[in-house]
Amino acid sequence: MRWTGPLESAALLTVLPVPPRAAATTRGVLPWAPLVGVVLGGIATGVAVLGARWISPLTGAVLGIAVLAVLTRALHLDGLADTADGLGPLRGRERALQVMHQSDIGPFGVVTLVLILLLQVACLAELLTADRGWLGLWVAVAVSRLAMARTGLPRVAMAEGSSLGRLVADTVSAPWLTACGLVLVGLVVAGTGGDPALAGRLVGAAAAGLLAAELLYRRARARLGGVTGDVMGAMGETATAAVLLAAAVVLG
Repeated sequence: MRWTGPLESAALLTVLPVPPRAAATTRGVLPWAPLVGVVLGGIATGVAVLGARWISPLTGAVLGIAVLAVLTRALHLDGLADTADGLGPLRGRERALQVMHQSDIGPFGVVTLVLILLLQVACLAELLTADRGWLGLWVAVAVSRLAMARTGLPRVAMAEGSSLGRLVADTVSAPWLTACGLVLVGLVVAGTGGDPALAGRLVGAAAAGLLAAELLYRRARARLGGVTGDVMGAMGETATAAVLLAAAVVLG
């Protein structure tokens, strides 16, 4: 089926209804994650802008971040909390992976989750007061999925016991990931109406998000021996927060 890849990605990364037969595998999850990010970012940005216009920028920011959580089943937020529990306290690799596989969330996870959400909402509220600052949220969500797709590149180690990691390993090629990045840059330029200064600031914010996700990836690789599904989600949320923070600095 021609659209199997995007449907596979939508089936795992969103709550959107997808026919089971159209998403029978997970091979297309990471390659098409940036496309899913573009769509999710557009929806969340629309809600945030309406909330800011009808009520207040803070309300719009809360609604925008809440919509993202709902549309993704809070999957990436859960991954962020589990990753924080695994990487935070001093413990061995096997114990860290065991903690991450448990269903409950520990203190490190709770604190990290609260702080990241507060940071995202605060930065988005500031952006919603700036001229075309709403673009920051759309860019943040799209870039976060690009960061997640990075874990599907060849020779990316998957942590022991990661079932999702085994399924999506080596599913993304470097040329494909580069092409996705270039397409996103083109969309940013188009979204700014050809304003080179604004486009440059947003691309710089996107680079900050990718850097933050890369640092987390390297930490997880060193501590856990590789990537897990939780780490992928944590990279996405970290990139989102970093992009919003950087955008708020340069646009706010």
